[in-house]
Amino acid sequence: MELGVNVPNFGPGTDPAILRRWAQTVEGLGYGLLMVSDHVAITPDVAAQYPAPFYEPFTTLSWLAGVTERVRLGTTVLIVPYRHPLLVARMAANLDRLSGGRFVLGVGVGWARQEFDALGVAYQARGKLTDEHLRDIRAAWADTGDYGEGDIPIWVGGSADAALRRAVLLGEAWHPLRLTPAVLRERLSRLRELAGELGRPAPALAPRIRLQLTDSPVTGADRPAGVGSIGQILGDLDELRSLGAQSVLLDPFNGDPDETLHPEVAWKDLAAVSARWEHP
Repeated sequence: MELGVNVPNFGPGTDPAILRRWAQTVEGLGYGLLMVSDHVAITPDVAAQYPAPFYEPFTTLSWLAGVTERVRLGTTVLIVPYRHPLLVARMAANLDRLSGGRFVLGVGVGWARQEFDALGVAYQARGKLTDEHLRDIRAAWADTGDYGEGDIPIWVGGSADAALRRAVLLGEAWHPLRLTPAVLRERLSRLRELAGELGRPAPALAPRIRLQLTDSPVTGADRPAGVGSIGQILGDLDELRSLGAQSVLLDPFNGDPDETLHPEVAWKDLAAVSARWEHP
């Protein structure tokens, strides 16, 4: 099972030098994947969670591709309705070729209503637009003479039935974000049920979980995966592997923008997990 890291590409402490150090730290610690988030217009609803400056994901990942050699690069998640599908197809294919085949396209429908309004995209139509755009992206990629022969995996985020159906029909992996273990198990069962109903193979499991290392164990049935002592976090990873997870993305950002001013805290936690995780 591959471990990856969600790198903050936003906030007061983020700049090109810090992004470079993030990438080199993630790769140096042996993680196999580095992913960043997506927003275009930092409207008030977005800024409340992801404050400016915000570095656009394709631009950011192109920069990071040039300062890394091995680690895969991806989006968690690209908001598909925000861009014309041919633009996404072009940027994704170019980034995959420039990085030597290291790109993963994680996608979602989006949630920030004010941002949709600012971009002139119909919020209520975002699910339908996402499905249409993904089909158009795949159709464009079929022209290998233009877009290349890269096998770019699509990871589909979301946990509602519509998102699970989208993952079965249009994705190589289901990429749920920060679900509790109980909800993840229930939704994974539903994913496999839907795959059977649709006569399709179930996509791979590639969840994103929090990473918050504590000195002592965290008690309570509502403890999120990835939060707690090193033993608890390793136990969470073992459980995800037993559920068939192909990749797990660790998300060390816990909601305070000032965290981006002190990335060494997250790097320490990532180093602790990397040192103790038993790779198969």
